[in-house]
Formats: sequence, structure tokens, C-alpha cells
Amino acid sequence: MVAWALCLYRPDKVKALVNMSVVFTRRNPSRKPLEMLRAVYGDDYYICRFQEPGAIEHEFAHIGTKTVLKHFLTYRTPGPLHIPKGKAFPDTPISLPPWLSEEDVDYYTSKYNLTGFTAALNYYRALDINWELTAAWTGAQIKVPVKFLVGDVDLTYNSPGTKDYIHKGGFKRDVPLLKEVVVMEGVGHFIHEEKPDDVNVHIHAFFNQFSSSHCSAL
Repeated sequence: MVAWALCLYRPDKVKALVNMSVVFTRRNPSRKPLEMLRAVYGDDYYICRFQEPGAIEHEFAHIGTKTVLKHFLTYRTPGPLHIPKGKAFPDTPISLPPWLSEEDVDYYTSKYNLTGFTAALNYYRALDINWELTAAWTGAQIKVPVKFLVGDVDLTYNSPGTKDYIHKGGFKRDVPLLKEVVVMEGVGHFIHEEKPDDVNVHIHAFFNQFSSSHCSAL
């Protein structure tokens, strides 16, 4: 999301972009983001649940940082993520996939135990503020070359209307220099962790097209 914003506001600073998981979304001038999300997904949708400062942090503290991270990192339901009040996550044991070790989770846990979740959550809390501040970019397109990678069980890819937007012309309309969309089979939201080698190959191959030596050869 931040990478899309950089390309939108300062395309002069970006030669090319490989983005993953979250498609570009044009600003809707008639409806604030949170109003739209609540209407489509309800108040228990994870972004809606993040809005009250301190509330979800308190729930996460009660659950435990490591358990919270395990639930997020292993979430593979191809649909919206809901976090009901009082029962944020199921009580069932969490089995880690082959690409995620206990050592990985312990490392992430140690970092979040130092910083807390608030800084990350504040991005979502600023959605409406950012919407208000970006009125001048209503209807603007992404004008840099783009390659997009997404997993086919990613919750974002399976959001209502997203597949049609990506594959039936909407994405290309808003990102006219979109060169390729790669949908990885059996991959979830954390595509760079599940398939790091494949992701690196895609990034290197795409960026190499815009290197000085490659352009000179052409």
C-alpha cells in the first residue's frame, strides 16, 4: 500500500515496481474507506476492529504476542479476516507451515514485545485521514511499470470483486503500465516468506529490464 502511494505521489522517484498481495485501489471520492469497509464486511472486520486506540492492543496483550503473530502469519482462509470482540482467534492449536519455524516466530515476538502493535495499527487508523488529504489525486493512475504478485489463497485476492478487478481490465485501467500479474498457486498473504526464492526471481527479472546495461543493449 505504501509502495502504491509512493508511485502515485512521486512517480519521478520510481523506475519500476514489483508489488505483492494488495492491489492498487483508486480513491473513491464519494465514500470514506472505513464507511465502505464496515458496510461490506461488518464491524468485526480486522481493519474496523483496529480503529479504537488501545482496544485491540489490550486484547492482543491478553492473548499473548506470540499467539497473535502465529494466527496472523498462518491465516489461509480465502476470505475476509474477522476478529470478534472477546474471541479474537480460535482456541485450537496452531500448526506452523514448513516455511515458518518456531525460531522465526520467536524472533518476531521479541521485536513486537519491545515495540508493541500500535505503530503498525496506526496505519489503518489513518485511512480516513489519508483519504481526506488525498482529494487532489482522485482518479489518478499509477504511471510507472509494474509487476504484481499475489497468492491464490491470499485473503486480499479473494475479497469481493478483486479477482474481476485484476483480470477483467480494471487493474490495467488504473495501472496502465502494468506488465504482468503472477498468481501463485497455494500461496497466502505472506508471499515473500512462503516463496522467497520465486519472489526474488520475479523481482530480479523485472528490475533487470530497467537496468542501465539492459536498456543500453536494447
